[in-house]
This record gives sequence, structure tokens and C-alpha cells, in this order.
Amino acid sequence: TSKPMVLFLGPWSVGKSSMINYLLGLDDTPYQLYTGAEPTTSEFTVIMHGPKLKTIEGIVMAADSARSFSPLEKFGQNFLEKLIGIEVPHKLLERVTFVDTPGIIENRKQQERGYPFNDVCQWFIDRADLIFVVFDPTKLDVGLELEMLFRQLKGRESQIRIILNKADSLATQELMRVYGALFWSLAPLINVTEPPRVYVSSFWPQEYHPDTGGDLFLKEEISLLEDLNQVIENRMENKIAFIRQHAIRVRIHALLVDRYLQTYKDKMTFFSDGELVFRDIVEDPDKFFIFKSILAKGGVSKFDLPNREAYKDFFGINPITSFKLLSQQCSYMGGCFLEKIEKAITRELPDLLGSIGLGKKP
Repeated sequence: TSKPMVLFLGPWSVGKSSMINYLLGLDDTPYQLYTGAEPTTSEFTVIMHGPKLKTIEGIVMAADSARSFSPLEKFGQNFLEKLIGIEVPHKLLERVTFVDTPGIIENRKQQERGYPFNDVCQWFIDRADLIFVVFDPTKLDVGLELEMLFRQLKGRESQIRIILNKADSLATQELMRVYGALFWSLAPLINVTEPPRVYVSSFWPQEYHPDTGGDLFLKEEISLLEDLNQVIENRMENKIAFIRQHAIRVRIHALLVDRYLQTYKDKMTFFSDGELVFRDIVEDPDKFFIFKSILAKGGVSKFDLPNREAYKDFFGINPITSFKLLSQQCSYMGGCFLEKIEKAITRELPDLLGSIGLGKKP
């Protein structure tokens, strides 16, 4: 039942907050997001609908289970102090929630922020229906923090929209050069056959600068609003598609853990040191064909396989002996866990999608 979420990411001072002010008409009101030439937004700001203008502290948002932000408590009190909610009685916010993020500052380390910035970003990325990555003509260089962010966006390419903001600050010929430079910077980071949609305009209430592409900017702005509307209209389909995508990842993870466990049981003898045996498996899973055997099962794409290194950390926290084989997790009445997930992926979720396509209420 939660509304679609639109996430604004990008370097500092590229106009993310100004864009939100502009879309919601907050300029010159007491609740406009603070903007300026220096890094201004140091909080994650959630802009949502409410009967009257008011600000909500992050600690209150996390404590209110009805708001669906309670899982953010796991990032600690330092982070909650950097989380703020603003309720605005605006028509658009009845259908969508905006999230403004602190700008990326390339020479700043995560620990200087006092909370796990990338982990928090990941939490919002995983829940966003649309992700605007905003640039301006003066900040096209890609550093480590931005590179890390694009790595986190992997698999979410269909939700990403690139915004080249402040476009009326350049003459047309110069703008074309900047547009090319932006693609050149981003090409190594976005590994998809189809490039993401790029919107070129100046998203703020001021008139466009004379002698720039005003007609083009206006058309781009209208296209962006149509795109936003489309995401709102299709939110149910998107949610079901995400659940299915998540189910596929859960299935692969279950198969991998099962394979690690089966290999461990096969290698163990009465005289074996369990810890040494398992360390050998985790250090070199390819020697035991763990990942290849999952591909051989069918229905698994090699592009969906998780990083091998991640399983060193995973088993560091979750000992292998705490798991049961999937074949042992079946019951006469309840069936098997894995079969239920496979049924959801292949039949139930696609059927739900089909029913929406026919105009039925799922």
C-alpha cells in the first residue's frame, strides 16, 4: 500500500533540492529545501503528503511503524539524526514520495559522515520506483564514491534516469559537448545495451537564460513529468516485478547455501576438522563446482549469480552448521519451501501481472 518512491542522487550542489522545490512549488515557502552553491543537504529528507506543512524528526519517523521507515533504525542513532521528514499538502504527494539525499563529496570518507552512507543509500535504492541521478555541467567527473553508487545501482537500470540540470547556463554548442562528456564519464559505470534516458533542462522556477534551447528544455521537462506519471500509474506492476526479481535472488541464494552445505557434508569424515574443511570450500568454491552446479540446475542465469566473495562474509556470520539441507525442509502438508518459491516465480506472480493487464484488481 506504500506510495511509489522517487529518489534523488548525485554530486553536491547540482540542483537536487532545487528540483524538488520546483516540482512541488515550495520556492519562497517556509518549507522549501535549503539550497546553495556549497554542499547544503546533509540529511536524507523524505517529502511526503500530509494535511498541513510540518517537519518530522527521523527518530519519530523510525518509531512510527505506519510510515514504513522503521527498518532504518538499524543504521543507528547518528543516522536518525540525519533523517528528516517533511509533510506537504500537495496533490502530487498524494501519489508519490520524494527522497532527497546528501550530495556525493568525492574527497569525504564514509566514516566522516558518522553513519554507513552507502548502506543507507542501498536501503532507499532497493525501495525506489524511480531514481533520478542529477548532474550539472560543472560536475561531470566520476570519483570513487559515485563509482560505488553506480555499482549499487546495478540491476536497477530500468529505474535510473539521468538529469543534466542547469542546462541553460551553457550555449547550445557547449551543451552538446557537455552532453557527450557526461555519456563518456558514465559509459564504464552503466553496463547495459540500452543507454538510460537523459533529461536535459534547468529544473527551477527562473526563466531560461536567453539564447539557449528553451523550447527543448520545456519539452524535456514535460517528458520527465510524463515519465514520472507513468511510474505512478504502473506501480502495482512494478511492485510485482520487483517481488519476482527478489524471489529469483532468494532462490539462487538458497540453492547456493544448499550446495555449500552438501559439499561440506560430502567432504567431512570422522577424523576431519570441520572448520578447516569448510574454510577450504569457502576460499575456493570453483574447485568444488559450487557455482557451476547451480547453473546446471537450469532456470538460473550466470548474470544473476552473486559475488563469490560475499559468501566468505556470509558464512563468517552464519556458521554452515546452522543450516539444514533444502531436501529436509519439506513436509507432507506444507510441501517444500523451494518448490513454493519456484511456483511463485514461474506461475503465481506472472499470473498476477497478467490479471492487472486485463484490468482486474489483483
